[in-house]
Amino acid sequence: MKAKVLAAFIAIKALALLTIAIVADSQGSSLAKIFTRWDAQWYRRIAQDGYGYSVTTSDGRILSDYAFFPLYPTLERWLHSATSLSYINSGLAISALSSILAALGIFKVVERTIGSKVAFYTVILWAGLPIAAVQTLAYSESFFTALAAWALYFLLRRQWLATGLLALLAGLTRPTAIAIIVAVMVAALIELQKRRRDKNAFIALLIAPLGMIGYIYWVGMQLDGWNSYFEVTKGWGNGLDGGQAFASWITDFFNDGQPIVGLVILLAISALFLLLWSLWRKSVPAPVFIYTLALVLISLATSGYFGSKPRYLLPAFPILIPIAIWISKKRRPQRVILLAAVLISSLIYGSIWLTGDGPL
Repeated sequence: MKAKVLAAFIAIKALALLTIAIVADSQGSSLAKIFTRWDAQWYRRIAQDGYGYSVTTSDGRILSDYAFFPLYPTLERWLHSATSLSYINSGLAISALSSILAALGIFKVVERTIGSKVAFYTVILWAGLPIAAVQTLAYSESFFTALAAWALYFLLRRQWLATGLLALLAGLTRPTAIAIIVAVMVAALIELQKRRRDKNAFIALLIAPLGMIGYIYWVGMQLDGWNSYFEVTKGWGNGLDGGQAFASWITDFFNDGQPIVGLVILLAISALFLLLWSLWRKSVPAPVFIYTLALVLISLATSGYFGSKPRYLLPAFPILIPIAIWISKKRRPQRVILLAAVLISSLIYGSIWLTGDGPL
């Protein structure tokens, strides 16, 4: 089954890349141009020159590279040094391999939680998400998803040292790692209540947050104090505001005569919480649910460029489990039609989105 799911995943990714290449060529662009924009360039600069680069926007905001966590560009630098690949191509190679490792990790988590059939469809759905094109960009989402998925898998097996180490590495990769860190720490505390002498669970509890804490502390040492990282994120407009900016953004669609767009976004958010409720009803292990809930809340409660919010939710793969269960209960012809519809929609949306001009 593992070979089958990986073959299907790789085939979907290859088809997506081919589709994007064809669409880009028809618009006079190319995959190289598409895959070297936005965050890919920020990671490339860090890998090549280290930290310290910033730009000032037209409205006076300062965008600093300290907003980007260090593990992904560090891997880019190592791979570049070892292979002479360009920094961007090193990032693409890391993301491609990470997406495969993430798919396998997702399969293992859901297989252990629900079963292999549902695990297979969860991976296929994750590969076919409208935003799934990010999985093969020189962005950190696939790498983070791989770390989080395998951390959850080892947690479910009570392999605490591996769990804690992976959570630590996730904390060096993306700020949303707080979701896996909290899940690991809560699970470790519960384990220690049951088995007070479990040294490995205690070690996992201690080391899980060290990556994130260490980077935030280091940024403070480089800049003007302990809260420097949070000041940097304000420049990017990515602070936590409880969802006020997001709510205002949605309200603006109704005020500006675009109620259909506003309604579509509200329906999407409602569907997201419906899936969360359904995931809870499936009685998935608490760490899996905590991780998913935390990712959803962080994504919705963060201000910033709202077109990127679906990308922030990409690592929240357990949200797909209820859909995968529903599909798995259909007859084979129905499953084929449903999955084909998902993949076609993903190819269309991904191609339009990636070949557009907006931030990713």
